[in-house]
Amino acid sequence: MSNAPSLCHSRRAWLAGAAALAAWPALAKTLPVLTILGDSITAGYGLPAASALPARLQAALARIGAPATVRGAGVSGDTTADALARVDFSVQSDTSLCLVALGGNDLLQGLDPKTTRSNLERIVRRLKSRRIGVILAGMTAPRAIGADYARDFDAVFAAVARSEGVALYADLLAGVARVPALNQADGIHPNPAGVNIIAGRLAPLVARSLKRSR
Repeated sequence: MSNAPSLCHSRRAWLAGAAALAAWPALAKTLPVLTILGDSITAGYGLPAASALPARLQAALARIGAPATVRGAGVSGDTTADALARVDFSVQSDTSLCLVALGGNDLLQGLDPKTTRSNLERIVRRLKSRRIGVILAGMTAPRAIGADYARDFDAVFAAVARSEGVALYADLLAGVARVPALNQADGIHPNPAGVNIIAGRLAPLVARSLKRSR
C-alpha cells in the first residue's frame, strides 16, 4: 500500500511524457523551415553535424525565441552554377525562407564576377517564383587576389540583393575569416567556435525575415 502513491505518480508522469512525445511531430510541423543553400561552409566541412551551421543556427534561433527547422542544402565544392542546377530539388517546397550562401568556390576558381551575379540572380528568381523568401549572404574577397577583381566580386552580392529586392547579410564570414583561432587547419573553413559566431550573428536577421515570410 505504501508504494501506491509513488506508482500512481510515476504512471501520471509516464503518460504526460508519452503525450508530449506524441505531440512533438505535430509541433515540429508548425515550425517554419529555413533551408541553407550553399557550399562546404554551410555543409559543415570537417565538422560533425551537431557543430555545422544548420544545427548551430537552429540553436541560435531557439535561444532568441524564434524557433525554426533549419535544413542544410550545402554541397562541398559547389559554385553558383552548380547550385543553380540543383536549386529546384535541393530547396524543398515546405521552405519558408532560403539563405543563399554561395560564391566562395567561384572566387577560388577566379570566375568572372558577372557570371556569379547572373547565377545568383537566377537562383533568387527561382526561389521567389515559388514564393520562398530569400536572404542572400555575401562574401569579402582577400585583396591579395587582385584589388580590381576583389572589388568587382564584393560588389556582386549587394547588387543582386538590390536588384531582386531581397535581404542581404553582407559577409557570411565576418569576424571569422582569416582568424586562425576560429578556423580549421586549412584556414578556410570555420571550426566549431567560428560557426557559433556566424550563427549568432545571422540569427537576428533570419528571425526577422522568418516573421515577415509567414
